[in-house]
Amino acid sequence: MSKRKIFFVSFLILAAGLAAAAQRMVNFGGARGYLALPRGGGRHPAVIVIQEWWGLNGWIKQRADLLAAQGYVALAPDLYHGRLATTPRQAMALMRSFNVARGLRDLQSAYLYLRHLSAVRPHHIGALGWCFGGGMAMRFARRQPGLRALAVYYGELPPPGQLGPFAAKIRAPMLGNFGGADRSIPPAEVRQLAADLRAAGRHPEIKIYPGMPHAFAHLTTPAGRAAARDAWRRTLRFLRRHLQS
Repeated sequence: MSKRKIFFVSFLILAAGLAAAAQRMVNFGGARGYLALPRGGGRHPAVIVIQEWWGLNGWIKQRADLLAAQGYVALAPDLYHGRLATTPRQAMALMRSFNVARGLRDLQSAYLYLRHLSAVRPHHIGALGWCFGGGMAMRFARRQPGLRALAVYYGELPPPGQLGPFAAKIRAPMLGNFGGADRSIPPAEVRQLAADLRAAGRHPEIKIYPGMPHAFAHLTTPAGRAAARDAWRRTLRFLRRHLQS
């Protein structure tokens, strides 16, 4: 095969891949998101996948794909509406300018979109978020009692004095993965959140990983990779128990 033909075939393969990726972006209620569907027909449980402070980047889309491979319809809303950060400074600026009320409306639109999607079991929808997205997942769970499961990675917590009222409004079963060396979310506050949830009659599954910093799901050290694998296994078991039954 000539170099020209090889180039042309490669171009077609790339174009097909890009087209497939573009087909996964869907619109709902004035928002957009990345939709990953599992193989096979019928109806499936669904997960709203909530971005980190970087925005709807490749890593979040990969999480949605991994969930789809496990049999979930996964929808990752673009809460920054097309904006992305590649440096902490950019991410901080995006997060500071973020409109929380609009973000919660976008999450509600995502929830309603999934409720009415033919591929989804409408009463088997959960939410999963990391960092900024973990905090948004908890806020959303307080407003949407229809969620069947809430999984959080080191999500931002309210001030200690507000933890009790905050936890009392979370009705969905909750799993939390937190770092023992996280300076932004102290373990003492995580333990208080767990206690407040139990006081509200909930049974949270919260684990604090010793020595792990914030965002340990991205670590490449042996200890970091081990913690990330364990947290992901816990998350999948939790979602399976609460969404697939």
